[in-house]
Amino acid sequence: MMDAANQNQTTLPEFNSQAPRVITPMMEQYLAIKLENPEGLLFYRMGDFYELFFEDAVIAARALDITLTKRGKHLGEDIPMCGVPIHSHENYLSRLIKKGYKVVVCEQTESPAEARKRGAKSVVQRKVVRTITSGTITEDSLLDSKQNNFLAALSDVQGGYGLAWLDMSTGSLQTQSLKKTSVPASLTRINPGELLISDNILLNKEFSDFLEYWKTCTTVLPRARFDSINGTQRLETLFKVNTLDAFGTFSRAELSAGGALIEYVELTQQGQLPRITPPKSISEGSIMEIDSATRRNLEITQTLSGERRGSLLSHVDQTLTGAGARLFARQISAPLTKVDVINYRLDMVEFFFINHSVLNQVKDHLKKVPDIERALSRLSLGRGGPRDLAVIREGLIASKSIGACLIGLKLPKGLQGLLNDFGSHDKLVSILSDALESDLPVYVRDGGFIAKGFSKEFDQLRELRDDRRYLISQLQVKYVQTSGVQGLKIKYNKVIGYFVEVSLSNSKHVPISPEGIFIHRQTMKNAVRYTTAELGELEGQIASAVDKALAMEVELYGSLVEEVLVQADNIALVASALAHMDVTTALAALAIDNDYSRPLIDESLKFEVSGGRHPVVEKAFLTEEDSNGVGGGANIFVKNDCSLDAKNRIWLITGPNMAGKSTFLRQNALIAVLAQMGSYVPADSVHLGLIDRLFSRVGAADDLARGRSTFMVEMVETATILSQATERSFVILDEIGRGTATFDGLSIAWAVIEYLYEINKSRALFATHYHELTQLGSTLDGITCHTVRVKEWNESVVFLHEVVCGTADRSYGIHVGQLAGLPASVVNRAKDILVVLENQKTATNDQSLTSDLPLFSDALRTNKTTDTILTALEKEVDEILPDELSPKEALELIYKLKQHRN
Repeated sequence: MMDAANQNQTTLPEFNSQAPRVITPMMEQYLAIKLENPEGLLFYRMGDFYELFFEDAVIAARALDITLTKRGKHLGEDIPMCGVPIHSHENYLSRLIKKGYKVVVCEQTESPAEARKRGAKSVVQRKVVRTITSGTITEDSLLDSKQNNFLAALSDVQGGYGLAWLDMSTGSLQTQSLKKTSVPASLTRINPGELLISDNILLNKEFSDFLEYWKTCTTVLPRARFDSINGTQRLETLFKVNTLDAFGTFSRAELSAGGALIEYVELTQQGQLPRITPPKSISEGSIMEIDSATRRNLEITQTLSGERRGSLLSHVDQTLTGAGARLFARQISAPLTKVDVINYRLDMVEFFFINHSVLNQVKDHLKKVPDIERALSRLSLGRGGPRDLAVIREGLIASKSIGACLIGLKLPKGLQGLLNDFGSHDKLVSILSDALESDLPVYVRDGGFIAKGFSKEFDQLRELRDDRRYLISQLQVKYVQTSGVQGLKIKYNKVIGYFVEVSLSNSKHVPISPEGIFIHRQTMKNAVRYTTAELGELEGQIASAVDKALAMEVELYGSLVEEVLVQADNIALVASALAHMDVTTALAALAIDNDYSRPLIDESLKFEVSGGRHPVVEKAFLTEEDSNGVGGGANIFVKNDCSLDAKNRIWLITGPNMAGKSTFLRQNALIAVLAQMGSYVPADSVHLGLIDRLFSRVGAADDLARGRSTFMVEMVETATILSQATERSFVILDEIGRGTATFDGLSIAWAVIEYLYEINKSRALFATHYHELTQLGSTLDGITCHTVRVKEWNESVVFLHEVVCGTADRSYGIHVGQLAGLPASVVNRAKDILVVLENQKTATNDQSLTSDLPLFSDALRTNKTTDTILTALEKEVDEILPDELSPKEALELIYKLKQHRN
C-alpha cells in the first residue's frame, strides 16, 4: 500500500474559505472535507450515489473502468466526476481495496427536507464516517469467510521488535515479541491484509528485502505514533484497566505496536471501535517457527502460485463453519511446542475419533452454525443488520443443541471447557425469536424485520402503514351509512390529498358542518368534494405512518442490539467454543476418513515415523487411474519409515529423479506440522520429539526483482538454515549445490552436511544426486545412507517409491528425460556422452585433503593437455590415416570400432 498510499494523496484544487465564493456551496463543502481527508479516494454521498471529483474521479474511473464525466467548473476548468450507485458500491470498493487504494466514505447526516428547513439553499450536512483500508474491512461481501483479515503493526523499540495484529471482523487482538531474524517468518505466518510500520523501520536497510515483499499492503506512519508509553495508556484506556498485567507480560515493542494499531483503527473508523478482546501475547518458543521460504516450499496454507487449493490446508481442512475454518488455518500455521497443550488438543480429537455417533451428531448441528464472530463485530461497530441478530440467535440455538449431545458423557478436559463456555442464553434467544421475522432484509433501512406481536405500539403503526386501504374503505362504508348516499367515495390525489366525493345531484343529502360531519372543499362540474375531521386525522396518520413505523422499527432494532452487546463477552465465548468444536470434530473426521493415527509427542529428540504417507499427494492422486485402470496411487503411496534421534541425526538420501525423494522429505515435514498442531497424522505410528523450528530448502526459484539468481536464492535459504537451526530443529534439504558448477556444488553440499552434523546437530533429511557424499556415512557416526528403490526392466526404469538403506549408483536422469519426451536423437546422444564422461573418471595418486572425494580427482589434473585425457577410442581414431587404407582395411576398421562402441 506504500505505492497506492502515494496515489491516494490526491492533489486538491486551490481553495481558500476566506476568498470570495466562486464555487457552489456543495463543492465548497466537498473541498473542505477532502482537505481534511487527503489520504484516500473520497466517496461523497449524493442521494443514491457516491460521487468522486477532481483527481479522485480520474483515478477511480481508471481503476474501475467506469465513465469519467464532468460537473460544473472550478477556476475556469471542468470538474472531473464519476460515481458508483449505493446499492452496488461494495463491488467497487472491493476492486479499489484490492488495488491498494484507501477509500474515505462521506455520508449524508440529514435529508434534503431537513436541510431546506435551514434555508432554501442550504447544503445537506455530510461527514466522514470511516476510512476503508485493506486491513480494516468488516463487510462480509469483501472478506473470505475461511480466512482472517489481519491489520498488523510492527514496531522497533531500542532494537527490540514487537508485532501486534487485529482482525477487525472478529475483534481478536494478539501480540508477539520478536528478534530481528524472526520478523519475516512471523509476518508470513500472519499474512496481514495491511501492515503498519514507522518511518524509521522504512529507512532500515536491513528490512528492505522483506518490506519489498509487503510493499503493496504497507502503510507508513510517523514514528511518534509508535511511542510505547502512549501505546500502554491507549490500551489501558481501551480495556478500562489501570494496568495490563492481568492480560500477561508485554515488551515495550509489543505495547508500542499495539497502541499504534488501536490509534490507527480509531482514526480510520472515526472513533467507532469494534468489540476488541484483551491482547494475548504469544510467548517466545511457544510455537514452531517456520521461515517464509519453508512455509512457501511446503505449501502449508497456499501453493507456490498463491492459491489455497492444492495446499496442505485445503486437503486436511474439513471444518463446517467460517470461524472454524479460520481457526484451523491459524492452528496449522502455528504448530505448538508445548507437549501438554498438544496432548490437550489430541485428547479432544481422540474422544470424537472413538465416539463416531457423537461425532456425527455434533457435525450435523455444526452445519447450522453461522458466523457469530463477524456478526457480533459488525453489531458492535454499528454496521450490523437484522440478519446479524438472526446469526446470533441461530448460533446460540446450535450451541445448546451441541451441548445436549455431550452432557452426561465422560469428556476430556478440553471438551468440558468448551461445554462450559456454551453457557445458557435461553432468555436472549427467546427475545430474538419473538422479535424477528422469518424473512429478514439485509439493511435496517429496508424495514420489515420486526415480528407481529413483539410491540403493540409498533403493530398499530404497522397496521396503519400496511392497512391504509382497508381503513379508508371502512371509513367510506361508515360515511355511506351516515349520509345515506350510496355513491359516496373517498378518493385521493396529490394536490388535496384524501377527500369525500359525491355526485352533484346527491350533494343535497350530505350533512354539511356545523350541522353535520362533512366540510365542503370543492364544487366540480359534476361532483362535490368534502373532507371531515376524522378523514383529516386519518390522512395525517397515514402520511407519517411509514416514517414512524420505520423509525420505531429502527428503535426496536437498537434495543435488540443493546441486548446482544450487553452479553457480548459471553456470546464471544460461545463463538470461540463453537470454532474449537468445529476444528476438533474436523480433525477427528479427517483421521477416520484417511486412516490417520495419534502421534506420541514428548521432549525427546526422536523422529520415528512408521508407514508414513504424504497427506496431499495421497488425496490428490488416490482416485486417479492409469491407462490400465489401476489406481494411480498404488505406486505413489508406498508407505515409508523414517527414524532419527540424537545419535542418528541425518539421513543422506540418494536415488533417481522422479523416484520420490522430494515427496519423502516433504511428507515427514508435513507430518511434523500436523502432529504439533494437535492432529492425527498420515502414518501407522509416529513418535515425535518436539521440534522448535522447521526448515526446508526444496525446489528451484529465482528472485529477479531483487537481482537474485536461482542459485543465489538457494544459498540465501541455506544460510538462513545454518544460522538458525538448533539441536531440536528439523531440516529437509534437497539437491543443495546443484545450481552451480559440479565441483563447487559438491563442495558446498559436503560442507553443509558437516556443519549440520557438527554445529547445528539438527535432525535432517538430505537428498542429493552427489553420490560421492555417501562416503560421509562411513566417516560420521550420526549419518546413515538411504536410497529410493528402482527396478530396471526391458531397458526402462520402474520407480518403486520405497526408501531403503543403501546408496544409489546412478541417477537415471536420461531415462527421466526419455519419459518426458526428449527427442530420441537427444536421448541417444546423451547416452553416448555419459559413457565418455564416466570413462574419464580415472584414479589419481594425489594425496591431498580431497583425495576421499573421487570426483575431485579429475579437478586435480592441472597443467595437462587435452591429449592426456583422450579415451582409448579417441586415440585410435586419431591415429587413422584414411588415405592409406585399402577398402578391406577400412571395412575391418569399422568392425573394430563397432566392437569398441558395444
